[in-house]
Amino acid sequence: MQRRTFLNSVLTGGAVLALTGCGFRLRGLDESGTVVDELELAGPQSELSRELAERLRRDGTQLHAQAPWILTLGRPSLSERRLGVLDAGAREREMVLSAPFSVQRRSDGAFVLPEQTLEVSERFTVSDDNLLAQEEIRSEAETTLRREAIRRLLERLRGLDGA
Repeated sequence: MQRRTFLNSVLTGGAVLALTGCGFRLRGLDESGTVVDELELAGPQSELSRELAERLRRDGTQLHAQAPWILTLGRPSLSERRLGVLDAGAREREMVLSAPFSVQRRSDGAFVLPEQTLEVSERFTVSDDNLLAQEEIRSEAETTLRREAIRRLLERLRGLDGA
């Protein structure tokens, strides 16, 4: 019985070493920290671009005009639609935030991430019984959408230093 336990331990350890050696890592373990060392953030000013710049600075990324990477963030668009057919009572709504972006390498002008559209959605419920809270619910949904869009954008930017 001890031999089987020993063999299981050796095989498990070998598998862990093999996966670690080839660069395997679990998502989310290194979420904090610098995404890239230096970056230029270009495009029209918006609440999303301001929050993204603040998050990048907080994570240790230097934002300046001579950075080796240029992130061009287009103007985000926000749309809202009704989910369901009821006109009275509680109604489920969906808000979608879309933001075009691209990443270019300054040294040769190559697009590392050609223009893509980042799209995130959030569902929420509004009710005729509480008309005053509807605007607050929409505002909270917008804030959640911006945070999720920034998180997804940072995931896509990870690893640019090696590209």
